[in-house]
Amino acid sequence: MSQIRDIIQSSIQVKEELLHNEAKQAMIHQIAMTIVASLQSGGRIYFCGNGGSAADAQHLAAELSGRFYADRPALPAEALHANTSYITAVANDYSCEVIYSRIIEGCGKSQDVVIGLSTSGNSPNILRALKAANDIGACSVALTGASGGQMKDLAQYCLCADSADTPRIQETHILIGHIICQIVEESMINAK
Repeated sequence: MSQIRDIIQSSIQVKEELLHNEAKQAMIHQIAMTIVASLQSGGRIYFCGNGGSAADAQHLAAELSGRFYADRPALPAEALHANTSYITAVANDYSCEVIYSRIIEGCGKSQDVVIGLSTSGNSPNILRALKAANDIGACSVALTGASGGQMKDLAQYCLCADSADTPRIQETHILIGHIICQIVEESMINAK
């Protein structure tokens, strides 16, 4: 039982840091407003990650393209790993490092937002995706662990969950993502 309590307490501590960090809260709001501006100008929101972070990327893309709280028009958001034929072809013909950057180079526009999730902040394919976003003038956002890794110097916005523990980081990424989705949904509804 103490192990369970310790895990729960560890998760709470990471979220407590976010609760008391006004700079991070301001960045969350700024990211949400950047997404709203992107959507209002005809942009798309692209999410990418690996493993559990890919699952989180797909989860958050679905919150925007499907629905969060409200019945409203679908918002153009997608997880870049969802096309398995594309992913496996590019990984086989080129490398896993370019699976996300290549599609951003081919489909991305300057009004888009590319959100990369990586607990280490050092995933080569996510780094390349953020660089590709920067190269086309799109907004790059990174959700990482405490250090920020290489992504902290590459992304226009880098939100670091205050932990080095992968599960705690991913739990915090979903919290941050849900906050962003709620703000975006409410803003898009109120803008009509």
